[in-house]
Amino acid sequence: MSEHDAGFKAALEEAKKGASEGGVPIGACLVDKHGKILGRGHNMRVQNSSATLHAEISALETAGRLPASAYEGATMYTTLSPCDMCTGACILYKVSRVVMGENNTFVGGDAYLKQRGVEVVNLKNAECEKLMRDFIEQHPEDWYEDIGEPGKKH
Repeated sequence: MSEHDAGFKAALEEAKKGASEGGVPIGACLVDKHGKILGRGHNMRVQNSSATLHAEISALETAGRLPASAYEGATMYTTLSPCDMCTGACILYKVSRVVMGENNTFVGGDAYLKQRGVEVVNLKNAECEKLMRDFIEQHPEDWYEDIGEPGKKH
């Protein structure tokens, strides 16, 4: 698993797309065990006034309704450590591996994923971290709302 994987490149493209739309710059891409991209998306909570449209959920949504067998051996690429909701979705659909861009700006369900048998890979990607640090600095209210921390400003 590396920054050169098509799934990671797609997730990073999605994060940049989200940033260009004024949203939280997190992207995700779901890839099956054969390397086929099933779905990709980015956090759209700000753009769509959505309560739940995080990047991983967006990628699952664009993949559409699939049989359980489609997720066997699948990898969820995401530019940031997945939150509890997105961690739960990965576990629910039995995604085998989560490859994240970084977890310095936010640590989500990494430990729980591992506990549930999901392989977790952290690429420690500087570009992903910069996207998040810049967003958190410029839009702390949107960030803390996104991770369920009401009242926090920065």
